[in-house]
Amino acid sequence: MEYAVLFGLCALVSGVVIRFSIALAGRFGAMDRPGGHKQHAVSTPFVGGFGLIAVLALAFTLRDLLPGGPTPVALLTLLLGAVCMFLTGLADDLWHLGFKPRFVVQALVALSMVAVGGVELASLGELLPGVAVELGWLGVPITVFATIGLINAVNMIDGIDGLSGSVSLVSLAFIAVISQGGGNSAYLLVAVALMGGVVGFLFFNLRYPGNARARVFLGDNGSMLLGFVFAWLLIALSQGGEAAVMTPVTALWVFALPLMDTVGVMLRRIWLGKSPFRADRHHLHHLLVRAGFRVCDVVAVAVLMQFVFALIGVGGLWLRVPEYLMFWLFIGVFAVYFLVIARPWRLVPWLQWLNRRLGLPSAQVRGIFVGYVRRESCPQLLGLIAQGLSGRYDYQLSVFESDREDAQGRRVYCVVHVPNIGDEHLIGAVRRDVVRMRRRLASRHGLDIRLLLSRVDDGGLPSAFDTAGAVGRRSDGGDRRQLRSTLIYAIERGRHSVRSDHGGFELSLPPPCR
Repeated sequence: MEYAVLFGLCALVSGVVIRFSIALAGRFGAMDRPGGHKQHAVSTPFVGGFGLIAVLALAFTLRDLLPGGPTPVALLTLLLGAVCMFLTGLADDLWHLGFKPRFVVQALVALSMVAVGGVELASLGELLPGVAVELGWLGVPITVFATIGLINAVNMIDGIDGLSGSVSLVSLAFIAVISQGGGNSAYLLVAVALMGGVVGFLFFNLRYPGNARARVFLGDNGSMLLGFVFAWLLIALSQGGEAAVMTPVTALWVFALPLMDTVGVMLRRIWLGKSPFRADRHHLHHLLVRAGFRVCDVVAVAVLMQFVFALIGVGGLWLRVPEYLMFWLFIGVFAVYFLVIARPWRLVPWLQWLNRRLGLPSAQVRGIFVGYVRRESCPQLLGLIAQGLSGRYDYQLSVFESDREDAQGRRVYCVVHVPNIGDEHLIGAVRRDVVRMRRRLASRHGLDIRLLLSRVDDGGLPSAFDTAGAVGRRSDGGDRRQLRSTLIYAIERGRHSVRSDHGGFELSLPPPCR
């Protein structure tokens, strides 16, 4: 019960702090502006870390309420290290530091974690049957290396709205479960408090009905802080011999997706002869977006993957599966993951097929295609379309006549174009309309009804109606080459009565949704 109250309190504190930070971000220039490899279209505050540092300070204040676990000195060192990472990330957000000064600060913070906090990666566990790998004097440099890697793994997965926060929330939840099972109440306090902080952040960052885009970004200030805390918790809970509450390989599984994605992308860059620190769009979430997955669906896929990975790791821990089996299973999963993402030209088409098989709305949806009919059937067709649309969005409806007809003498088709379809939940409404219209009209009237997709990659906008894509596939299995089409009728939703200047017929439409 105490932890539930703590979680709710931290979520509230994080949300309030971030809300005030958003209000002040423009005044201090804490805005992430579009451009370069960034995909967002409007300037967005990068103040997510303010909420996280606030809940960590709250957790340190409440540490005496839950005795046990590390000493107050260790928790204070954790808090100070998090503050240092927060300030370094904020400086990078504001002034764009190079990776070298960032790495120097991260290394110094990692050294303080070892020297003051007593958190050191001393053993890798039993990686071979009967062979426990003890690091000895290599423990300190490997701890520094691992800490820097975890810090930047969270930073690199922070690529689309809601992704890093949602994946981190899954990992923190499993860390909390492990801490509870091992009786480490202090680190349970940190994990639960940070979970609340992440939930407060996701309220502004996650896409959901009523929140079409992120109102705040985590920023380097938040991602570096979060990565440092992950490094501390995963190392501290997996070391100490009998005092450890999980094995080192369990820590790999609990943090699997960010780790595999970061290492896989960096290895691919090295393989191609590029700098491993050069930003690109070959992370898994970028490939899913390129394949047409909506951002909310990408987040759902990533959360599911991370949940499965962490569940495998914790399940192996509780079932006492030998460490070496869990380790080599992890290496095998990573090898498959790397081979898959290393060839995006093969992965993206397969992901497009998977998107269709799952029946998910594509982010490339721009409207609805309905065809084909004879010209004299246009009034009836338009009436059927108007009845089939839900009225949840504005649209432009155009009737085209192609230069060839099919075996039934039909050559006219309609395109319902939805302008500015940036809201992913609006895409879902369009898809539901297509499903409903197919159920009612397709078999009865012999119509081909499908989603109209953009043919432009990398987030580009299509032409107004993308008619080439619409007519390139005939429902009767005819020629798939591009056809020439002539606009014969056009209307816009929002008029109760519209008269055609081309076809000489009228159509009553429902009023626009307000």
